Amino acid sequence: MLNGGGEEEALQPLFDTKVAKGKLAYRIYAITVGIGICLIWAYRSMNIPRPEEQGRWVWIGMFIAELWFGFYWIITQSLRWNVIHRHTFKDRLINRYGDKLPPVDIFVCTADPKIEPPTMVISTVLSVMSYNYPPDKLSVYVSDDGGSEFTFYALLEASRFSKHWIPFCKKFRVEPRSPAAYFAQNFKPEDTTAAKEWLHIKKLYEDMTCRIESAIEKGSISKDARDQHKGFSEWNSEVTKQNHQSIVQILIDGRNPDAVDGDGNQLPTLVYLAREKRPHFPHNFKAGSMNSLIRVSAEISNAPIILNVDCDMYSNNSDAVKEALCFFMDKERGHTVSYVQHPQSCDNIAKDDIYANSYSVINKIELAGMDGCDGALYCGTGCFHRRESLCGLKFSKNYRGELNSLGNTTKDRSVHELEQGSKVLADCSYEKGTLWGKEMGLVYGCLVEDIITGLKIQCRGWKPVYYNPESPAFLGVAPNTLDIALVQHKRWCEGMFHIFLSEYCPFIYAHGKIKLGAQMGYCVYLLWAPNSFALLYYLIIPSICLLRGIPLFPEVSSLRLLPFAYVYAARNACSIAEALACGDTLKAWWNFQRMWLFRRTTSYLFASIDTFARQLGFSETAFSITAKVVDDDVLERYEKGTMEFRTSSVMFTIIATLALLNLFGLSGAVLKIISGYGFVEGLTLQIGLCLVMVMINLPVYQALFLRNDNGRIPSSVMFKSLFLASLACLIPVY
Repeated sequence: MLNGGGEEEALQPLFDTKVAKGKLAYRIYAITVGIGICLIWAYRSMNIPRPEEQGRWVWIGMFIAELWFGFYWIITQSLRWNVIHRHTFKDRLINRYGDKLPPVDIFVCTADPKIEPPTMVISTVLSVMSYNYPPDKLSVYVSDDGGSEFTFYALLEASRFSKHWIPFCKKFRVEPRSPAAYFAQNFKPEDTTAAKEWLHIKKLYEDMTCRIESAIEKGSISKDARDQHKGFSEWNSEVTKQNHQSIVQILIDGRNPDAVDGDGNQLPTLVYLAREKRPHFPHNFKAGSMNSLIRVSAEISNAPIILNVDCDMYSNNSDAVKEALCFFMDKERGHTVSYVQHPQSCDNIAKDDIYANSYSVINKIELAGMDGCDGALYCGTGCFHRRESLCGLKFSKNYRGELNSLGNTTKDRSVHELEQGSKVLADCSYEKGTLWGKEMGLVYGCLVEDIITGLKIQCRGWKPVYYNPESPAFLGVAPNTLDIALVQHKRWCEGMFHIFLSEYCPFIYAHGKIKLGAQMGYCVYLLWAPNSFALLYYLIIPSICLLRGIPLFPEVSSLRLLPFAYVYAARNACSIAEALACGDTLKAWWNFQRMWLFRRTTSYLFASIDTFARQLGFSETAFSITAKVVDDDVLERYEKGTMEFRTSSVMFTIIATLALLNLFGLSGAVLKIISGYGFVEGLTLQIGLCLVMVMINLPVYQALFLRNDNGRIPSSVMFKSLFLASLACLIPVY
């Protein structure tokens, strides 16, 4: 029986929630900017040119664009109105539950061995196998949607290396526990004994990666390697990426007392899965892969908590499982928690973050603001799930969420029996006539299955949690070329805009089920794509009107200029303050402004077009995987902070055309002033706008005219852009 002190300790919360500082100051700022936006709308509506005056329709277009900007800014306030931060007390968790912590299943997803190298996959796998958590309660599942024997071979090698790596990590408290990331630090222990072990483990790791890469380079796995495991018999000449049977192989059976590491301690369970794929059956991309993992893991280990990570997101914190359990096992609120989402952070960010991959403000402010509305997003990786909520259970007030009520029920079944029983669950016809992909598991039919799945879980009454610890729990690989970065954003935007136009639009589907602030917060991201149209108008029309001498803004001497000046200055000042508070530099903030411009005028535009085309039935959903490997010269330019424009992408044509159009507009205005044609005071803001665009696009001009390396803009793109920009200057203005 607990004494008084014990009872008090048992009631202490396992996590704490604090409101971010500066809440009142931000709300005052937001109110003043809101007033400024309303004054801009009033100016536009009250000063529309008469029908016979030039520029009437472009003025109306400016009004519509500014209405959109204002509306979008208003819904973004939901992400900043109540920013909160979470803190965990893992020591209380350990003291309270000891060896009664629940089992955890970990899913690692990969799809293509060429784009996602097997050596990268196994480093992620080894990082999660090495958690500071009872190994008999850890089960790691690797879903190989490429159905590659090379990925299987790499995993087999990793299962052997884990016998050395896991005890090494725990003995020397290694961080991070991805061998690739750890050895890339070039840190060698000073202690002689530790240094000797370090060299030994490093050699084992290098030998393993050498064998894997050699097999991939040769295009075949040696007979000696094949003879080491029965699983290789699953592959023959008829097996292809899109046409193969279900493959389930338990490489390490955590129930087996002989499955131990070099120190005699139990190893975690390790399972390889390649779900069945046939040409005429839809496989539903990552969502289908995840749902197969949910079913197969339920057959083998059935842990109540599931962690899913992408193959390029290795664990950076060996206590991440314990910290996540602080939310699920809290006495007062734990039973309401559906998932705990960590931010997506990367370890290969270039100098001053030229492609805006760090997402510092999004991770530290916006997603924390969504959490303040009880609407934390499910972002697809680095997320701990309650299995029951992921499988479609609706939350009820009577639900208590006993995490030890599930768990391994397969002690009497052999490995062969488990493998054969699991294969059926991964067949492509298994889901026919079921609720999988609708009410159970991840939702099908959307490029961002994670966002829509999280929304459905919240609408079933669960409360998600966003957790951003000081040290990132997971680190991944950011795109290191501009083309890849833009294509990645196009896929995200297309999927999110599709949700907004579907039955799952938060303002309709989630009405009355989640808070209004959460509905608005979702729409901040779901409406990324249509932002392109208003911005494109604002970048093109003022430049053309500047060349014609048609003013679109108030005169500098007029008080009516103040709302425009205040909104622009206040928003940028707030943006800079947020970036600096989140650890960015001024140059990184400026690079973000450039990428914000590039994304909205390319990725968002094509995402909108493709979404409309799919809604009208002209195209089908397609999923593209972000490449993780680039050439050495590309990587060298990335590390130096030089943008990569080497492909003839239509996105680069748009970027270059807009840059040249604003350069033409600014040059034309300056020439008129110098030539003594007179200066129209009402054109000052248009000149300022063109000047800002020219400054943002300096790397584009360098890539067009000054650079000689392979990363410059191709000549074909340059000539097309010059032609299109010149043609745009001739567009009539009404």
